[in-house]
Amino acid sequence: MSLSNLLRQSLLVFSLSVLGASACAQAQSTTQEYQPQVGQEGKDVVWVPTPQTLVNKMLDMAKVTPQDYVIDLGSGDGRTVITAAKRGARALGIEYNPEMVELSKRNAVKEGMGGKANFVKADLFESDFSDATVITMFLLPEINLKLRPKILDLKPGTRIVSNSFTMGEWTADEEAVVKDGCQSYCTALLWIVPAKVEGTWQLPQGELILKQTFQNLSGTLKSARGAVAIKGRLRGDQVSFSAGATQYTGRVAGRTIDGIVRSGGKDSKFSASRAG
Repeated sequence: MSLSNLLRQSLLVFSLSVLGASACAQAQSTTQEYQPQVGQEGKDVVWVPTPQTLVNKMLDMAKVTPQDYVIDLGSGDGRTVITAAKRGARALGIEYNPEMVELSKRNAVKEGMGGKANFVKADLFESDFSDATVITMFLLPEINLKLRPKILDLKPGTRIVSNSFTMGEWTADEEAVVKDGCQSYCTALLWIVPAKVEGTWQLPQGELILKQTFQNLSGTLKSARGAVAIKGRLRGDQVSFSAGATQYTGRVAGRTIDGIVRSGGKDSKFSASRAG
């Protein structure tokens, strides 16, 4: 074989090896799983994962059970949804980044929760989460405030749990800090969506006028004896308030409140109906 033919053959072998290596590299790059980077930009927030110890605490504070429907707003890599599913709850993650959605689905399968932990690609502000009994989130304060009106319209008693960030002047019903296994963003905040009771109610004892600021109540109870200032609080559909030395506790059901009134060490039933 001539030298020129040897050179041609060597070049052909080299070219084929380069093409083979390139094809192999391309195959590897196309099959490589997406890996998010902490701090990467998203539609509304940058992605920072919630430490697993705080995920556990958030779900503990919300008292998640198999009877719950948990929706995570901005579900990221899916860890909160997967953990809720492991507790037997129906669980859904709403995430805008389609690559994160697919990553979450793969993570769910790896954790044995495929089909139990579900994820959808959607915009938080265009999503319906009215069926949830528990909402979890790790969003910025301004995003929380934009979502707050929608959250306050949820069914009374719906539990809202946030990693670190607040709801403005709507103060949390509970707050806890996790120290073990958490270095940053280690605060869990819980709100219970309050029933809407502001207005005038009729009681056997007189006319109850309530003013409501989120879960806090003020107002007056007017009777033949005069007007007494009241102060109270809501926890979901459970209401309690005092009028002087008299204590009222009850449950709000639409246009009625039924419960117990304690006065002079004695308990009796009371019922109130919304006026108008």
